Amino acid sequence: MAHQHRRHTQRGFTLIELLIAITLMAVMAGMSWRGLDGLMRTRNITQTQVDQIAVMQTVLAQWQADLDAMQPVPTLNDAGVSWDGQTLRLTRRASTWRVDGSDAGLWVVAWTRRDTPQAGNNQGVWVRWQSPALQTRASLQQAWAQAQRWGQNSSSEDQALETTLVPLNLWQISYFRGNAWSNPLSSGDAAIGSASSNGGALPNTSATQVTPDAIRLLLELPAQTGLRGRITLDWVRPNFSNTKT
Repeated sequence: MAHQHRRHTQRGFTLIELLIAITLMAVMAGMSWRGLDGLMRTRNITQTQVDQIAVMQTVLAQWQADLDAMQPVPTLNDAGVSWDGQTLRLTRRASTWRVDGSDAGLWVVAWTRRDTPQAGNNQGVWVRWQSPALQTRASLQQAWAQAQRWGQNSSSEDQALETTLVPLNLWQISYFRGNAWSNPLSSGDAAIGSASSNGGALPNTSATQVTPDAIRLLLELPAQTGLRGRITLDWVRPNFSNTKT
């Protein structure tokens, strides 16, 4: 009798209770999945932005390295750098060495912004061009003219030496000379710009060309770079000393 009484008093979950429990577990699992999915999306977005910032830092480091290694070439570009309003060209020491350990010579390097009409909203890209290592004046003159042609209307041969860097809406260059920032084309370089626009001829060497004390780079970046807005970067000539009080 006691055994029968215990058997009749024991009871399990009803079907409704099981359905409620299963429903609650499904809801909790769905909420957990949405939380994990949100975390993964946030992680991916953050990683993408970190990668984009790293690319921009690498590009700006290359800009600084080019200017730091700038080497004026007499009768070619006494200032070492030339800006025509669209393309910045410079001659710099090559950072690689020959197989035998000898000096590789000089590079002609150029930077410009190129429109990408297919992107819309007047967007463009920042592009860098670099010649092979050069050791003769004739080859330097040829590369200097080629760099100018590349900045104006590049051919497939010219584009073979270029590297597309980052999206770029606009960029501006300013020189610091005479204890003041100015447009590079507003003084001595105006003659350089006008003289260098005649199909690749050499700059007017009769004009006074002096390496600027500093160069200011202003970039306006689109959102896809991870650094939307404006960036200003100043390069100062290593041996520059401002004694103005």
